[in-house]
Amino acid sequence: MGFHTFDAANAENLDDAAARYRYVSAEELGWAVGADGTDVLADLGSGTGFYTDDVAATAGTVYGVDVQAEMHEYYRGKGTPENVELVTAEVADLPFDEGELDGAFSTMTFHEFAAEDAIDEVARVVETGGRVAVADWSATGDGEAGPPVSERFGLDDAKRQFRAGGFDVEFGASRSETFLLVVRAP
Repeated sequence: MGFHTFDAANAENLDDAAARYRYVSAEELGWAVGADGTDVLADLGSGTGFYTDDVAATAGTVYGVDVQAEMHEYYRGKGTPENVELVTAEVADLPFDEGELDGAFSTMTFHEFAAEDAIDEVARVVETGGRVAVADWSATGDGEAGPPVSERFGLDDAKRQFRAGGFDVEFGASRSETFLLVVRAP
């Protein structure tokens, strides 16, 4: 399961608002992230910045973290908000100090990095009690969109992985094609 990355050559497909908001809305993500206007956050798997922009409107600083420099190039071409800094890195090797971030979020990319070392790294860089929100394609979905079902994780899988990393589960919900999980860092 997992570790599928989106082809950067098709980046423009990630900016289709009707398609993206069908699976997680800006309002739902905003609630899950819970930014207060001053928070320093990381978007793990920021891609084209589609959801990064939504969260940046309510945060102090957002680091758009993506493993593909081509995604950052696309995002820069669209224009990044002043409070967004782009970082090319693996989630398992983030260039932040211990507890540097107030929180983090991931939209439709958890399946790309869901491994113990990545969860441990998120725990390292997010302050104790910091909120981490994850919306991703569900293994229980029918595969109408997103990566193949065989590359997805279910809500219970994600909960187990975060609990094993010391996180406390605050909220979890499964929907027809996706799940939403909110956890607190150890």
